[in-house]
Amino acid sequence: MAGRQGTRSNRGNGSGGGGRASGKRREETGRGAGPSGKPGLVEYGKPAGRRGGAPVSKPEGKRSADRYDADKGGRQRAGAGAAGRTGGGGREDTRGGRKRGDAAPGGAAFGGNGGTGGRRGGAGAAHGRGADASRSAGRGGQGRPAAGGRAPEQPVLAALARGGRRKGEWLELRLPDQLAGVPVNQLLKQLPLPAKIAGKLMAAKGVDKQGKQLRLKLFREEQPEFPPDWMELNILYEDDFSLVVNKPAGYEVHPSVHGQRGTLAHGVASYYEMSGQRIRIRHIHRLDKETTGPVLYAKNELAHYVFDEAMRSKQIERIYIAVAEGRIAQDKGVIDLPIGQDRHHPTRRRVSETGEPALTRYEVLERFDNYTLVRLQLETGRTHQIRVHLSHIGHPLAGDGMYGGGRQMISRQALHGEKLVWHHPWTGERLTVRAPLPDDMNRMLQELRGVSP
Repeated sequence: MAGRQGTRSNRGNGSGGGGRASGKRREETGRGAGPSGKPGLVEYGKPAGRRGGAPVSKPEGKRSADRYDADKGGRQRAGAGAAGRTGGGGREDTRGGRKRGDAAPGGAAFGGNGGTGGRRGGAGAAHGRGADASRSAGRGGQGRPAAGGRAPEQPVLAALARGGRRKGEWLELRLPDQLAGVPVNQLLKQLPLPAKIAGKLMAAKGVDKQGKQLRLKLFREEQPEFPPDWMELNILYEDDFSLVVNKPAGYEVHPSVHGQRGTLAHGVASYYEMSGQRIRIRHIHRLDKETTGPVLYAKNELAHYVFDEAMRSKQIERIYIAVAEGRIAQDKGVIDLPIGQDRHHPTRRRVSETGEPALTRYEVLERFDNYTLVRLQLETGRTHQIRVHLSHIGHPLAGDGMYGGGRQMISRQALHGEKLVWHHPWTGERLTVRAPLPDDMNRMLQELRGVSP
């Protein structure tokens, strides 16, 4: 089921090669030593029965140096857009008689176009500057992971689900001969439909079976709850179930006070309106106002339900890149410390014994004189989690004034969502989107490396 992906950058943002050296010394990862003098894994918090942030070293074998490069972290290989289509497909969309692309042979399922950059639908969407969306089959090549609801129990039904075709508000499935006489309620149990969604469809007359054709009303037109505010969106991926937007710095994901305008939610509402899609705004996770990176949206109730379940069961991976102050000594580490609200500040968070569990994994990518480039993965999603955890261990993010970071080199926290991994809510395909490093962080790294702009 092909989805549209971004493939072209409006401006080059690679780290660049060559240039003059500034004399600043850097050290690449792999040279840090733990308390034993060997590279190791540091855990902060509970794993060894200790609290309060005392480091516990778990020695590991030596690892090779891995200098992070902006090109390697975000820029896509030439021609990857062509690979974004499966079966010669595209998406047939009958809303308002509009057709996007050619239907794939045999009735390709509702994926969007393989993006080629530029603007789309008058919405001013600069498609995926340097983005790389890849996909692979779900578990066993059929259905989706168990966390996403009921997976098809028979290969024939798995193939049936993947071969559906969207027509307006309906998903049409062509039943093989051996299933033509099976009752509707039994068919629904075998499809990748959570019981709650199947029940709603039946109650709303959203299931129709005529002979060998089964139709499901999965794409109901909805009234958007946010007024549209036009903004130029960087679309990293889109199909009929999912939308991924590369959030810029300075925008909140949704309003934080009544009547607030100009958030990413209002921009997505404008994009939906100008591209002829009557869809509610359903963000699945959030990023802080000054953090950049991909934000996943569900485009129908089925996707929303599946994604929420996947978030709860930690099936959606979020990988971040950050520049922390100081030199983090260990190559890898785990920070497992609860986070609660700071009673002295209405929006600030802190490590607290009475807070909610929070776990962050980190890996050093590159070291400089007074900074460290680090990759992080969240196991939980607490407010300001990465910012609080790194500040607590003595390495606040560069530019993060709230948690002790200085702003000599960047005016906001140097934190960027590098990669998002999720499973398609209908086919179970594993989808990966990478977001290119933003210009301000790229410039900061070039300066630290002594590379001329």
